[in-house]
Amino acid sequence: MQTDVRRTTLACISLNLMQSPGIYVQVPFCESKCSFCNFSSRVESRDVFDPYCAALETEAGGLADFLKLHGLEEELLTAPADTLYFGGGTPSLLGAERLARIVHALRQRFRIQADCEFTLEVTPGSADAGLLAQALSMGINRLSIGAQTFEDRELRAVGRLHSAADTRELIRSARSAGFENISLDLVAGLPHQTPESWRRNLESALRAGPQHLSLYLFEIDEKSRLGREVLQGRTRYHASKVPGEDFMARAYETGREILRREGYVQYEISNFARPGYESRHNLKYWRLVPYVGLGAGAHSFDGIHRWANEGDARRYIELMRENQPAVSEVQRLSAEQQLEEFFFLGLRQVEGVSLDRARKQWGDDLVSRWQATIETLVGSGLLTRRGGNLRLRETAYLVSNEVFQEFVEV
Repeated sequence: MQTDVRRTTLACISLNLMQSPGIYVQVPFCESKCSFCNFSSRVESRDVFDPYCAALETEAGGLADFLKLHGLEEELLTAPADTLYFGGGTPSLLGAERLARIVHALRQRFRIQADCEFTLEVTPGSADAGLLAQALSMGINRLSIGAQTFEDRELRAVGRLHSAADTRELIRSARSAGFENISLDLVAGLPHQTPESWRRNLESALRAGPQHLSLYLFEIDEKSRLGREVLQGRTRYHASKVPGEDFMARAYETGREILRREGYVQYEISNFARPGYESRHNLKYWRLVPYVGLGAGAHSFDGIHRWANEGDARRYIELMRENQPAVSEVQRLSAEQQLEEFFFLGLRQVEGVSLDRARKQWGDDLVSRWQATIETLVGSGLLTRRGGNLRLRETAYLVSNEVFQEFVEV
């Protein structure tokens, strides 16, 4: 039995690493913290930026030793990486010189392909023409812009420092600099949002002509200040002006309809792109392709193990200064856990998942344990099956989390 498990594990790693790994760099700093944000980013004084860059260099330099120590897949460092993603937070706050310093450290450590998709997340107001030009020169070829909304009233309500005019100016500057791949984030369900303002949002975004659009629904949970206010029935942060669930559903369907009509292809629950401009990096997460994460709070995956760095930026810096690992625990996924992730991550994609691939990778016996769940979900109209392919029905996108929960064994 142990031999069979090891054979399955090695097959999993080999199959996934036939695809190039991705590299993610977490920069968890923001100029202001939005009331709806449930990420671990925070506002920090700029005196932490240089120590943070030094910590990233240290972590990158010590990766080989870390992987060897934990028996992790060293091919993560030797296989040619074809995506690089600077996320956060607002990585552009670091400025061009620090970004170039990090890029140099990554090129010293990894084999980065010439045609690498290299994304930088930016917030309007955080990147001027000079930074954009230098970003292109260091290989950054894709911008992900946190527009959130093109309505100034909605921006002010959630604590954004930029205006809609700032977003438009950033897009114009990026085009002038030479960027040909721009993504915009929009959020439905912000305070004061109405069906009319949401439609104007979409129209404004389309006039900007991005190659990619992400449409997110405001998550009402305890992880954000606004979410807590809504859940507790209070009014701070304009919580009483957050639209209800019916609005969210209509806004999502309106967005899907308008974007489809304008030639955007939906390839994941929240993501739409002109053909050929899908986020190659984010597809790795949903397809269980390995990636390395660097920085405070960054996550990594080698095809069989997951690990995450210390989330507090200042503590992360301390650990790197002391040559201590930023990771406290490496989790080895069992075959059952791998298959769970295959379903609940893969089903986010509009194309769904291949049951034939699952059987090849994890075996008929393991896949058959989920047969009753699959039959129930197909019978209830939440999933559809064609041949060896399984995917969410379009009518189930808004209840997708409930569907995914069915593939997690408690």
